[in-house]
Amino acid sequence: MRLPTVPRAARERLHRLRRDVVFGASGAAVQFVAWAVPMSLPWLIYEDTSALGEVMLALTLPLVVPAVATPLLTRVQRRRFAALDGVEIHGPGRAWRQLWYHLLAGPAVAWGWVLAVMMALVGSVAATVYIWVWGVPLSWRVEHVGYSTRAAYVTAGGVILLALAYALVGALVRLDARAASALLGPVPARELERRVEDLTESRAGAVDAADAERRRIERDLHDGAQQRLVSMAVNLGLAKATLTDLPDEARQVIEEAHREAKEAIEELSSLVRGLHPAVLDELGLDAALSGIAARAPLPVRLHVHVPERAAPTVEAVAYFVVSEALANVAKHARADRADVTVVRTGDTLRIVVAGDGEGGADDARGTGLTGLAKRAGSVDGTFGISSPRGGPTVITVELPCVL
Repeated sequence: MRLPTVPRAARERLHRLRRDVVFGASGAAVQFVAWAVPMSLPWLIYEDTSALGEVMLALTLPLVVPAVATPLLTRVQRRRFAALDGVEIHGPGRAWRQLWYHLLAGPAVAWGWVLAVMMALVGSVAATVYIWVWGVPLSWRVEHVGYSTRAAYVTAGGVILLALAYALVGALVRLDARAASALLGPVPARELERRVEDLTESRAGAVDAADAERRRIERDLHDGAQQRLVSMAVNLGLAKATLTDLPDEARQVIEEAHREAKEAIEELSSLVRGLHPAVLDELGLDAALSGIAARAPLPVRLHVHVPERAAPTVEAVAYFVVSEALANVAKHARADRADVTVVRTGDTLRIVVAGDGEGGADDARGTGLTGLAKRAGSVDGTFGISSPRGGPTVITVELPCVL
C-alpha cells in the first residue's frame, strides 16, 4: 500500500515555518540574554530590593548593558540573519542606529514572537479539543449535553488562532529583517554611495578590459595576418615582375591576386586603425588625430592642445569620438569642410567637431550619434549636439582625463 505524499507546496510551507520558528526563537534568546539577565541580576543579588539604589540599578542596567555591548550584539544579530534567514547585513553602521535596534526594534519583535507562540499553543489546544475531550470521565460528558457543539466552536477558534499565529510569524520575520537592514547596516545614503562607487569601479574595469582586448587584437592583426598579407603581396609582385614568360591567363591571375592582396592589406589596415591605432599609444592624440584628418574625405582643420596626456582609455574614447564624428559629417551632413578642436582644461578633455553641412542632425534618430553618446558615457563623459536646419552641426564632448 502506497502512502499519500505531502504536496510540494505544503512541504515548502512547513520548511519555511520551521526555519522561521528557529530564526524567531534564536532572536528571542538573544533579547532574553541582553534584557532579562541584566534586569534580574539586581533582584537576585540584593536582599533589600525596596531600596532606591537597587531599584534604580534594576531600571538602568537593562539600558546600560545593551549600550555597552552594542558591537557584540550587532555581530551576533548579523550572523543570525545570515545563517538563519539568508539576509546579509554589511557594515559599517552608526552605533546609535544599532542601539535603537537593540533597545526598541529587537525587543518589540521578541515580544511579538512570545505572542505568536502563545497564540500557537492556545490554538493547538483548542483545535484538538475533540481529541483530548475523550480523556475526561464519561460522567462529565453525560452531564454536559451538547459539548460537541461547543467543541466545534472551540475547534474553529483554534484553527483561526493557528492561522493568525502563522501569519504573525511571517510578518515578524519580514519586520525583523527590514528593521535590522535599516538599523544594523550602513546608512542608506552611505550604502547608495558605496554601490555607486562599486559600479563606477566595475564599469571602469570593464572599459579598461575592453580597451586592452582591442589593443591585443590590433597587435595580433598587425603582427600576424597583416604581415602575412604583405609577404604574399610582395611575392605576387615579384612573380608578376619576373615570370614574364607565363601565358597571359596565368599572368592575369597573378595580377588579380596581387591587386586583391593590396586591397586586403588596405582594408585590414583600416580595421586595425579602427580597433586601436598604434600611433595613439606611441605619440598621443595629436599625431593620431592628424592621421584621421589626413584620411578624411573632406578638408579638416585640426587644433589639438593637450599639454598633459589623459588616461589611455580616455584617449581611446576621444580618438573614436573624433573618428566617428567626422565619418558622420562626411556621410550625412553634406559638408564642405570640418573643424576639430581638442583642448585639455584642468582635468577635462573638451572635444568640438563642427561641420558646415545642412544640419538637422538628431541624436534621438540614428545609431551613429547614439553610439557617440554611449562612448562618452562609458567614461562618465558628456555629449551634446547643436544642429539647426541649414547648419552648422556642432558636436561637443567633454571627458574626464583621469578615471
